[in-house]
Amino acid sequence: MQLTLPPKVTDRAFARLAEINADGDSKALRIAVEGGGCSGFQYEIKLEDVASGDDLVLEKDGQRVLIDSVSLPFLADAVIDFSQELIGARFVIENPNATSSCGCGVSFSM
Repeated sequence: MQLTLPPKVTDRAFARLAEINADGDSKALRIAVEGGGCSGFQYEIKLEDVASGDDLVLEKDGQRVLIDSVSLPFLADAVIDFSQELIGARFVIENPNATSSCGCGVSFSM
């Protein structure tokens, strides 16, 4: 029987979320998986005020990342990170469950 681990959030992602909330907001980062995109599934990443009752809450230093129970199996063992490159800065998901993904990294298939 294989143990399924929840996603991991990097220190860099929590630090970026803290920067976003530096003006006194306490927004949480919502990570969800939806059907669609060019590869079958796509990530939805947005800021939210409150968690839902079935959310997994990953927290560090007062910063929170929320993942709903439907999306959680798609994100098992994934790493949520923040990437800053010449082409832009964004939250990214390294998902070992994805068998392929599109060039932008927003959609994937399993």
